[in-house]
Amino acid sequence: MPFLPRTHEIPPGVDHVSFRIRPITVHDVVKDYDAVMANADLLRGSFPLWGWPHERMTIQDDLIDLAWHQKEALLRSSFNYAIMTPDESRLLGCVYVDPPEKAGADADVSFWVRADQEQSGLEEEVERVVRKWIAEAWPHESVRWPGRDISWEEWDALPDA
Repeated sequence: MPFLPRTHEIPPGVDHVSFRIRPITVHDVVKDYDAVMANADLLRGSFPLWGWPHERMTIQDDLIDLAWHQKEALLRSSFNYAIMTPDESRLLGCVYVDPPEKAGADADVSFWVRADQEQSGLEEEVERVVRKWIAEAWPHESVRWPGRDISWEEWDALPDA
């Protein structure tokens, strides 16, 4: 059975006055590559177990990653959403809705926002909106937030699912 049951519509995202959350696609590669590489240190610190992005990641590597994420969504096995400016001119971060690798939850949700938005309050607003969206638009009863409600170290110590 897929992570998201076929009887449940794939949530399209969220339109907010300050940002738009929508499924990421290969067409986002230029904006995604810019955001990822400009925030590589932030990402490695925020997602210490992922080993991503690697220092020599190319735009072609990112295109392959985005194609895989797009395919995972079609297969309903994992979901990656872009956080865009309302006019779609800039990628501000990403939201990941994944099946749990560790026991004790129905889904693991994580996200990041560009470092240059640190003082803007955007991350806090994204978190508020994403938590509400996950609770209302997704069918998962037990959602875990690694790196936020539980440290990555605590998450890693949990038994495998």
